[in-house]
Amino acid sequence: MRRPPAAPALARRAPSVLLALALSLGVASCADTPHYSPSHTYYVSSRGDDRHDGTSKGQAWRTLARAERVALEPGDRLLLEGGDRFQGTVTVKEGEAGSTRSPVLISSYGDGRATVEASDGPGVSVHNTAGVEIKDLDVTGGSGARADEGGINLYNDRPGGGRLGPVKLSGIDVSGFAVGVAIGGKDEKSGFRDVSVRQAQLHDNREAGLLVYGPAFDPARPAYAHRNIDVEGVEAFRNPGDPSAAHRHTGDGIILGSVREATVRGSSAHDNGARSSAVAPTGPVGIWAYDATAVRIERNVSYRNHTGSEVDGAGFGLDSNVSSSTVQYNLTFGNDGPGYYAYSRTVDGAHRDNTIRYNISASDGRKLSHNGGIAVHGKDIRDLKIYQNTVVMTGSAHGDAPAVRLRRGEQGVSLRNNTLVNRSGPVVTAESGLSPADVSLQGNNYRTTDGAWSVDWGSHAYPDLSSWRTATGQERVGQRATGLTADPCFAGGELPAVRSAHDVPAVVPDCGGRDGLDLRALFGTDPGTVDYFGTEVPDPPPVGAAVPEAPGSGT
Repeated sequence: MRRPPAAPALARRAPSVLLALALSLGVASCADTPHYSPSHTYYVSSRGDDRHDGTSKGQAWRTLARAERVALEPGDRLLLEGGDRFQGTVTVKEGEAGSTRSPVLISSYGDGRATVEASDGPGVSVHNTAGVEIKDLDVTGGSGARADEGGINLYNDRPGGGRLGPVKLSGIDVSGFAVGVAIGGKDEKSGFRDVSVRQAQLHDNREAGLLVYGPAFDPARPAYAHRNIDVEGVEAFRNPGDPSAAHRHTGDGIILGSVREATVRGSSAHDNGARSSAVAPTGPVGIWAYDATAVRIERNVSYRNHTGSEVDGAGFGLDSNVSSSTVQYNLTFGNDGPGYYAYSRTVDGAHRDNTIRYNISASDGRKLSHNGGIAVHGKDIRDLKIYQNTVVMTGSAHGDAPAVRLRRGEQGVSLRNNTLVNRSGPVVTAESGLSPADVSLQGNNYRTTDGAWSVDWGSHAYPDLSSWRTATGQERVGQRATGLTADPCFAGGELPAVRSAHDVPAVVPDCGGRDGLDLRALFGTDPGTVDYFGTEVPDPPPVGAAVPEAPGSGT
């Protein structure tokens, strides 16, 4: 489905140009002050004067150009007056900041947030240093900045210089650039560690809302530029893509690449990719990872993401060379492509040991209906576990979609205890040549609400569960027949529509009798302790992402 992004063009440019790019949210109070005592506090105000010393509100500077002439030492604060707009760039470069205990703070003071209005570069640049906190700022880009800059740009190209950290971003709004927030490293020994991006709105940026990237991945010697990236409370939306970018994906929400240990939680990606290229070989996705390990994507929402081409437009993705990662407790709806996908571009053994569990996909596949709600394909996907998910495909003007689509290139992939519902057409489509050793489906509930039930497996269409089971060996555990074609008893009816997060209770079952397989006893798989809604999961767990509603409990 996708390829990892090529080395960002900007990363080949001079450091002075920043080397970047390859849920309504609350805002922290600008009155908050850090716990440390700064060495110096500098003020910038539209009512200031660059002839002042900048060390008090009454002696504030007027421009960012004046502030740029001061080297920021550990503990220093650069504060911009709230409500004012300042043209230029705030730069923290090598030799500045750098202290873990006494970071440099760049923020606003007074009422509201200040705006950094970049004209021919990024709004805030952190280059070859760390120990920096950026909070309570709006950052906007002009026509020149949009071309190839990150609005807030972190880049490390010190040869063998090690990972730099920490860096904290919070309470920010970034728009009008190629990428809202870009975090890049030149090689596996030059990146960042302990970076947090919280309570941020990243929107109307051409390429992506948030991009973490690094060097090309070597599967024979896996290495990652960054470590411990924490994304929480981030909303990435209306990042449209570039219709002229015919050779790469654009219009993504949140991308995690070249990172060991990363988390995206409590965030959303929506309405991205609307202007991405119609001929690009890869398309945009709401939230996804590539060339990464130990990534956790949980309790997020990804919806109404689009693709201009005939690929992607998905809600969430585990792309090439992702390992030991988990996608759980997420919601997708109304995406052009699948709600969730796993993909590997090459045969290298690097896409392995991943988990997709307790997620909900509703009304996805609005444009690319053939990809289904969950898509697994590529050249080499190993030991992927997909369990306890609920997929409801309501159909679209482009046709009825399967709940699951499978292609060759899988080894040890399993789908268990999932509720899979579509309006009509096959519930599952799979290419020929997939044996139970490649992919096994066990304990799932398959339901078609209108029309005949079927599974397309290779060149054969099976009209019932029994014939499919007999012919392929699917839906068996040893000699025991498994699987259901029962009404899942959704609270919202047979085929509930989900158009917002408020509609999700519609897919909670309100009847029992749909017990799943004992994942721990049979397969050594941890079934988790709670369902999508945080309800305690019994042992064995019921089929699907939600525990059935207790009688009389309501939703």
